[in-house]
Amino acid sequence: MRAESSTVVSGDVRLAVWESGDRTKPTVLLVHGYPDTHAVWDGVVSELSERFHVVTYDVRGAGASEPPQGRGGYQLDQLARDFFAVADAVSPDKPVHVVAHDWGSIQSWEAVTEPDAHRRIASYTSISGPCLDHVGEWIRYRLSNPTPHHLRQLATQQLHSWYIVAFHLPALAPLVWRLGLSARWGKVLRTLEGVKTTAGHPAATLSSDAIRGISLYRANMRPRLQNPRPRSTEVPVQVISPTGDHYVTAALAEGLERHVSQLWRRSLAARHWAPLTHAPAVARMVAELVDHIEGAPAAPELRRARVGGPKKKRAFDGQVVVVTGAGSGIGRGHRAGFRRCGRESRRR
Repeated sequence: MRAESSTVVSGDVRLAVWESGDRTKPTVLLVHGYPDTHAVWDGVVSELSERFHVVTYDVRGAGASEPPQGRGGYQLDQLARDFFAVADAVSPDKPVHVVAHDWGSIQSWEAVTEPDAHRRIASYTSISGPCLDHVGEWIRYRLSNPTPHHLRQLATQQLHSWYIVAFHLPALAPLVWRLGLSARWGKVLRTLEGVKTTAGHPAATLSSDAIRGISLYRANMRPRLQNPRPRSTEVPVQVISPTGDHYVTAALAEGLERHVSQLWRRSLAARHWAPLTHAPAVARMVAELVDHIEGAPAAPELRRARVGGPKKKRAFDGQVVVVTGAGSGIGRGHRAGFRRCGRESRRR
């Protein structure tokens, strides 16, 4: 299915936007991370566009979108305004379902935790990108309660976050990209992440995208982690944690229920770039949440992932049991027992 492209103006930048699927269906808006473009979602778009109106866009400074003037243009409040500008353009009358990865998730948390965000955002699926304010609180809590478990979590996440320190060193990160990392990025992803090179990924604009995108870290990391703000939301949130993520640990989602009124936690046997390597699984998890928020019963896996919801798997969840001779006697008794364990869909 061919995507239709357009441009959305947000402040002083023009954002490149692509739409696929039926515009009368629920809108799923996908936000990419660093140093990617919208192409990181191509496999997920292919899976979802038969059932939903699917929208992607290049964030400011990446791909076909314009960069802002100066580092201040990469602050989270600016990125949140970009998000709402795109959402208003592609779905002016109905809330959108948001799916985001990496820095796309970080900036989407900024939008999701804005006052009244639930009026414009129907649901949020976050992959490998926490709210920086929540991380700041997470760090403070563990430092003030230094149990062995908390200290291990802090040490583990610090090891995973080594690159953030490197990105704050003057001139080093841009130099590394210029001196050859851009040319080798596809090989790095294949070797460390199992990502296959596809059309559009890595993008032809990778070098400039990566160098500009360093401002995301420098404009936001220290202010948010050192001075976290109270941020909560009424938007239903699904957190997907790749179990082999080299950069974001699942522990960062601990305590998230204090900030989110409806929360689902799910694990995926993948590495950081799950939208590329496990597009069908990501799309399935997204579709299950979207369908549920739109009114369908929760799928068994989604139901079990609900924080504060039922956890125990019923004996016959997801299975079909056929009972013969169920009109009387022992057969009827078995049918009644199975009905208590699941849902009868047909009688004979």
